[in-house]
Amino acid sequence: MSETSVDERRALDALEELGEQTLAPMLAELMAIPSITGSAAESDAQRWVAGHLERIGFDVDLWSCDLAALRCDPEFPGTEAARDEAWGLVGVTPGGAEQVPRVVLQGHVDVVPTGDLKQWTNGDPFTPRLSGGVMYGRGACDMKAGVVANLVAVEAVMRSGVPLPGRIAVHSVVSEEDGGLGAFATLRRGHTGAACVITEPTSGTVITANGGALTFELTVTGLATHGSTRYEGVSALDVFLPVYRALQDLERERNADVGPVMAEYPIAYPLMVGRVDAGDWSSSVPDRLVAQGRFGIRLGEGVAAARAIFEERVAEASAADPWLRDHPVDVDWSGGQFASGQFPSGHGFLGVVRRAYADATGGSPPRERGAPYGSDLRLYNAGGIPSLHLGPGEVRYAHSPLEQVRLSEVADVARALVLTLLRS
Repeated sequence: MSETSVDERRALDALEELGEQTLAPMLAELMAIPSITGSAAESDAQRWVAGHLERIGFDVDLWSCDLAALRCDPEFPGTEAARDEAWGLVGVTPGGAEQVPRVVLQGHVDVVPTGDLKQWTNGDPFTPRLSGGVMYGRGACDMKAGVVANLVAVEAVMRSGVPLPGRIAVHSVVSEEDGGLGAFATLRRGHTGAACVITEPTSGTVITANGGALTFELTVTGLATHGSTRYEGVSALDVFLPVYRALQDLERERNADVGPVMAEYPIAYPLMVGRVDAGDWSSSVPDRLVAQGRFGIRLGEGVAAARAIFEERVAEASAADPWLRDHPVDVDWSGGQFASGQFPSGHGFLGVVRRAYADATGGSPPRERGAPYGSDLRLYNAGGIPSLHLGPGEVRYAHSPLEQVRLSEVADVARALVLTLLRS
């Protein structure tokens, strides 16, 4: 530890004492809540976080989101999971309501589905297992470890009695995995801040930019006939193939020059077909194919402009095929619609966070980079709150049956957050 004041060391000592007692049990308790996006357990996780914020003396706003009104908002970010409810949660240190929090710590409590349970070699996804300082289970790094880092950091500061430069806030959101409904609802409710750290997994780096990701659906029309006379029909699968190849070409073109902040990724802006459904009978030529996938948006590229480029390429592929020329592929934009987002260039908060992490870990300031996936970062930055990612874990374990996080990384991030809160 270096470059820390007496007050900062006092807060860090409080964190050390708290972390040794509660960090692992808190993470395991939160991970055991099966808060899959859209499920009722999302709300259980929000109430769990609210209880912790209330216990340490935060003013808590826990509200039921008006889903109908949010869905009618022209800037609604879209969702993919069906849901009957969503709860927003913000905790703020007591003080004048007119005082904007100087720092927001943000995290999401929802997790993706488990997939094939046979692939979970470390046991049941929602029975956390600690081994060798590593916590295994769904939500470990994406991103309940980040949520816990937020909670222990603010509790340590409150316990230490060190005066804060201003109010601080914790935003806990749902539905991040399928579009950002929770963050969108939080901002629409009027919660704000001067700057924000989102504790998504960053592998010891600071992420200041996200490429966007739009969910698309293609519908291809064919002509059904009996399988024994397939030459009389038109297979929707066959005519889809040139469209698929055109999209592969588009991906290559869009990744030819990605700029320095995204240059480390083999594919910075992926265009992927993730699901294909064709036909309804094994001995009939399929007369309909539906393909769903993800279209990566470049930094600074508008959503409308990106959609137009995609739709134009699909239309060109259709026009080049004799069948599709008269039966063009239909393009629909459904599900999560993640725009790209960037932390404002030159803003001093980045330097504060990088220095805080270096002082907390005794290392060098973490390098800055972008990320090829969407997150709540773009909503907060678009809402006027300069926001970046710094969090425990590695994104390669997110969404996988090997999901895990090292507790030492959670502690490192929590220490960096404590220093950030005291220096901002």
